[in-house]
Amino acid sequence: MKIKKLLKLLYIQVLIGLILGITVGHYWPEFGAALKPLGDGFVKLVKMMIAPVVFCTIVSGITSLGDSKEIGKTLIKAMGLFYALTILSLIIGLVAVLLMKPGVGMHIDPKNLDASVVTRFASQVHIHGFTDFVMHIIPNAFFGAFAEGEVLPVLLLAALCGFALTRIGAPAKLVLASIDGFSHMLFAVFGIIMRLAPIGAFGAMAFTVGRYGIKSIGSLGLLIATLYVACIFFVVVVLGLLARLHGFKLWQLLRYVKEELLVVLGTSSSEPVLPRLLQKLERLGCKKGIVGLVLPTGYSFNLDGTAIYLTLASMFIAQACDIHLSWLQIGSMLGIMLLTSKGAAGVTGSGFVALVATLTVMPDLPVAGVALILGIDRFMSEARALTSTISNCVACIVVSMWENACDRDVLQRELSVNYANTEHELEVGDGQPVAIGAAGTAH
Repeated sequence: MKIKKLLKLLYIQVLIGLILGITVGHYWPEFGAALKPLGDGFVKLVKMMIAPVVFCTIVSGITSLGDSKEIGKTLIKAMGLFYALTILSLIIGLVAVLLMKPGVGMHIDPKNLDASVVTRFASQVHIHGFTDFVMHIIPNAFFGAFAEGEVLPVLLLAALCGFALTRIGAPAKLVLASIDGFSHMLFAVFGIIMRLAPIGAFGAMAFTVGRYGIKSIGSLGLLIATLYVACIFFVVVVLGLLARLHGFKLWQLLRYVKEELLVVLGTSSSEPVLPRLLQKLERLGCKKGIVGLVLPTGYSFNLDGTAIYLTLASMFIAQACDIHLSWLQIGSMLGIMLLTSKGAAGVTGSGFVALVATLTVMPDLPVAGVALILGIDRFMSEARALTSTISNCVACIVVSMWENACDRDVLQRELSVNYANTEHELEVGDGQPVAIGAAGTAH
């Protein structure tokens, strides 16, 4: 009976999917590689829902906060924290690659690199400066932002609509009621889609192992190890210290969102878990308005895993090609990465695209150098996505505390529950998310 209960847990199902995917990909690589549509299809199902969920969440968040000055203060604090964490992650990536030196001794001649592999990624790079970045946020049409599925334009529309609704008085009530009902439907749809997460994780992992193979990492294994070491250090030390300073334990939070982290691990994308994280952070006692503002914004402006990857990959290319960069050049590169790590948000394979964008405006490093890591990028995408997801969860709780919008008693109670014996699923009844405990009672 206990095994039957465990098998009903989503995170157990996803874990089984991951193990089966690795097994199939390793022993039947061709068949495993052919299962790619399972993972891609699941991520695509989720991505089609992200734009409306972000819109409804931010509009509801802004209108619930009411005071535009309070909203502005919250966003400024959130952005300040996001950029502080991004700067720290860039520095950690730099220190890791300088200490472990994964590219030293490869002696690659840049002239011998195949630049053709960069073409399809370079075509996705639209951000070449601050002006381009700002213009990219503005959609060509109101509904065009939803059609394109990019988060930043939707964030802008949601903010404008939210502020507008706070000013029109009574007519806003009807609009907000419609948005609230629509958001309930969206979360109900997500509840259905998330049941497919184990299949998506299975297909994605089978493809990764089947296509590239565990042995394919070869001599580049040190680069992968360096990234994982840097990400673990950032999560354990930086985020762990940030959490402790604000009165909660990181490991308890990680246990609380373990299902979502396994989905991120399986799909190499943080987007599929955004709606569930919105719900879970509210259950932790964080005010809905703060969560609705901070978490979606963090998905565009707090990509710490990508930031670590950018410095590490860029310096790896420099080391591999025997290119010496001065501290002034490295400083300039870090400044560029503060922009490119945000500018590629919402683009498929955003980490790799951001790397191409960075090298495009860095004359000292060959863009063709990305060919060195193209084959193993998939093995590093999990670390990027997991790090960014954890960072956004911690940042959301911290900003909520700064705004006195987090019930610390609820936070401690929820985090201290032993979820090993709890069926921690999001059930959909009347559209409201509830947690179902082991005894079957909502709490």
